[in-house]
Amino acid sequence: MDAELKPLERWIYREFKIDISAYKSNQMNRRLRNIMQRCNASSAEEYIDMLENSEKLRRKLADFITINVSEFFRNKDLYMDLEDKIKEYLIYKPRSLNIWSAACSNGAEPYSIAIMLDKLTPNIFHSILGTDIDSTILEAAKKGEYSKNDIKNVDEPVLKRYFTLRGDKYLINPCIKGRVQFKKHDLILDPYGRDYDLIVCRNVVIYFTQEVKDKIYGKLYEALKPGGILFVGATESIINFRDFGFEKASAFIYRKKT
Repeated sequence: MDAELKPLERWIYREFKIDISAYKSNQMNRRLRNIMQRCNASSAEEYIDMLENSEKLRRKLADFITINVSEFFRNKDLYMDLEDKIKEYLIYKPRSLNIWSAACSNGAEPYSIAIMLDKLTPNIFHSILGTDIDSTILEAAKKGEYSKNDIKNVDEPVLKRYFTLRGDKYLINPCIKGRVQFKKHDLILDPYGRDYDLIVCRNVVIYFTQEVKDKIYGKLYEALKPGGILFVGATESIINFRDFGFEKASAFIYRKKT
């Protein structure tokens, strides 16, 4: 982190409990300078003064740091691959699965998984947990209201079955909403759960330094059951996956050895 941005780094940690030193420094420096420039702030101190007096600017900064971008069935071809791997490795015999959607943002990912499993195993209730560092986005996830852009990858039959259109919002139906629990969790600072069959962690680890990435992948590995699978984003190949004990199930899916 550039020295002149250090006061902002400390303010972000104090106010949001987010340690931005874990992020790639060049990328974070560029992003913070960009958002300061948009606010016409000439220094970190001036920007902090603005933040202290504007809830709207605080919210924008939190969204900017936590990268609250998600959508249903993002990279649809990868979700089709995930469905194949769930059939092959996890539900070859009927059973309830323990699933964690880490850094789930607005809930589109855990709800996508809930929809997929409702179609694959309609009579089985799975445990699906969605977590994120941002309390505000978790409230939006619990609400389950989405824009047309959020559901652009959802097929028409799925849209009709699992969503209700109200005004310009698509509301996730209660049958799916009730299958996902949400709670606040920091991938860097908080302890991880255990015995997950499937962990979905997409489009967040790419922003961290290699050292932090390795720690997270190691902890995700420990959180999986033997034979459990990790689903990552379309730009997140884990080059050193063998170092953690993973085997590669496909391009963006890794499996903990049995």
